[in-house]
Amino acid sequence: MRTVRHSIRTVRHGTWSRALVAVLAAAAMAIGGAVAPATAAPGGRAAGAAPGQAVPPAPKPEPIKVAELPLPPVAPSTSAGSCTPAVNPHGTGCIGKATSMQSGDFLPDGHHVLATVGFTGAPAAPDPAAVYTGEQLIIVKTDGSTFPNGDAWKCVTCGVPDANAVGRGSAMDYPQAFKDGRRALAGTNIIDCGPYQLTSSACTPARVHIYPIRWNVTADGSGAGGSIRELRLHPDNVHLGFNSATVTNGRLNQYGYFARLKFDPAPKTGTPLAPRYDLVKVTRLFDPAPSKQPVAVEQRHPGRLKINPQTVSVGELRGFSGTGDEVSYIGYPDESSNIDVFAANLRTGKVRRLTSNPEYTDPIAISPDDGWTVAMDTRGSDRQMFLAAMRAIPPVTDMITTSAVSSTRNNGDRRFFQPYLIDRYGDRGAYQGQQINAAGDGGPGAINDPNWNGRADPRWSPDGTSIVYWQALAVPPACGGANPLPCETSTEPGGRTARMMIAHLTSRKPLKPRHVAVASDTVPWGTPYVPGSATPARPYPPQGHYTLVGKRSGSAAVTITGNADQTAISTVSVAYRNYSDDGAHILNGTESVTTTNPSPTLNKLDWYSDLVQTGQDHGTKKTGPGGFHLTIDVLTNIFQATGTLTTTIDGRTYRQPANGT
Repeated sequence: MRTVRHSIRTVRHGTWSRALVAVLAAAAMAIGGAVAPATAAPGGRAAGAAPGQAVPPAPKPEPIKVAELPLPPVAPSTSAGSCTPAVNPHGTGCIGKATSMQSGDFLPDGHHVLATVGFTGAPAAPDPAAVYTGEQLIIVKTDGSTFPNGDAWKCVTCGVPDANAVGRGSAMDYPQAFKDGRRALAGTNIIDCGPYQLTSSACTPARVHIYPIRWNVTADGSGAGGSIRELRLHPDNVHLGFNSATVTNGRLNQYGYFARLKFDPAPKTGTPLAPRYDLVKVTRLFDPAPSKQPVAVEQRHPGRLKINPQTVSVGELRGFSGTGDEVSYIGYPDESSNIDVFAANLRTGKVRRLTSNPEYTDPIAISPDDGWTVAMDTRGSDRQMFLAAMRAIPPVTDMITTSAVSSTRNNGDRRFFQPYLIDRYGDRGAYQGQQINAAGDGGPGAINDPNWNGRADPRWSPDGTSIVYWQALAVPPACGGANPLPCETSTEPGGRTARMMIAHLTSRKPLKPRHVAVASDTVPWGTPYVPGSATPARPYPPQGHYTLVGKRSGSAAVTITGNADQTAISTVSVAYRNYSDDGAHILNGTESVTTTNPSPTLNKLDWYSDLVQTGQDHGTKKTGPGGFHLTIDVLTNIFQATGTLTTTIDGRTYRQPANGT
């Protein structure tokens, strides 16, 4: 257990944060390009539209120009001193070929973007260039201009005196800008240049302070504070969203939180006893009432289950809408095995489904006017269609499968994401968004080279006319050797395997600056956090036999079986008889899944499926004679299975990936 908890504290985004979709609030109920026609939203209703809401026609494709942004030069090796004046004549550092890079927010002027990079090859002190080492926050020019020293980038945190960074967190991921232009959020730190703009020559290392962010989790305020990850700054620049992982009943679990940032120049309790930002007025974005779960027992009919897609089920908080009214998150699926992004109004709890394509979506950003979403999505890759191509299956077995299903979207560090632009009303009919980087020849190094994987998070410019995102090249063992994907030689300067891209939406008019009012500290549908209180388990329907009634026709007989000590669901079995929620897809057949967890992060599924769908689409979802048996760890995402699970929709067949790919 100590090893798992250590991993929760220290493992970085690139390794497993997407795997925490596996422990979505939603999913954890058991814890106590061209797109195929099958991707149309069930019944034709837009993903982001409420029932009965008028939906405008799908937008036409718009012109998009994609370019690459400059980065520091690449050191020929990681050896000390390899970043010589010949490599960087300015003496301002080098990054590695496999740099730990992550692009971030635009600064408020719209001409600069934050990024985190890993510097390497610096000479030893007292050489002034010795400060360009390790993970640091930089600013990158987006308009082709340079800083006074001739670089198109500037390191903000290199050389900050230790006295100005007491208690700082080592990670600098998910860099985000405050609207004052003087501060930035990176990792669990706030970087502050006092009265100076971060871009200014007056913002020198001696003037920069790095303040840690602390979440108090003890009744007396003592200790180092709780573990927080995937921080997202609210547009009001006063509040913060974050996630915190834990182990509940032997399985990995996670909750999202909303809190106010409060600067304390001289704290008297807790560590570090140094200037810091405390998280106060903390709300866990979760209602523990059994009736408030996405799958629950009907109170008036104890023998029936109900599924409520309007239930807020924040599994992993992903950010906020541009206006700040909504929190975005990965939540419990609307359709079985279909991992999507949702948004919930912070005041009312009204839920909006942002995506519905059956492939996997995770990193997203909502435009400043809330009118558009840019999503990193596996759509078009067919990566998860063997699981999710059959639409309108109610998310019943997902009570125990989502952890494993979400983990199949990667092959280790090989992502299948590409950036898509989707309007507010979401996927509908033939409209499945517009691939932002589609205009390329697909060859090595092209903007749409499939071996260059999109990563988290994309970001909008303040005026809504540009989007910044970053990509990483697939490298061994995710390519080459036993893997059928051939490795590609990087065409980037110095053989770099990460790059930062900017997409200009050339036909759009700049949005006017919008004032975002300070949000309320109270989230009515959440639960105020009490320091020192225990993390709750997630309620789930107790063991038993239930009926799920189709909204339009038929029913499903559901059997839930608990584990030996009744702390979690072990098996969900369903038999459908003319079942339909939308009147367009009619489901018959059976499906049964059993799950075990040899460790909190390792999932083993025994899956048996024999489903037939008629109506708008004709298809089957079937396992082989011996079933489908998947073993996958949320920390590594390496696909390993025996048996088969195959889905065929309207004559098109989708099969599972090969093991290890």
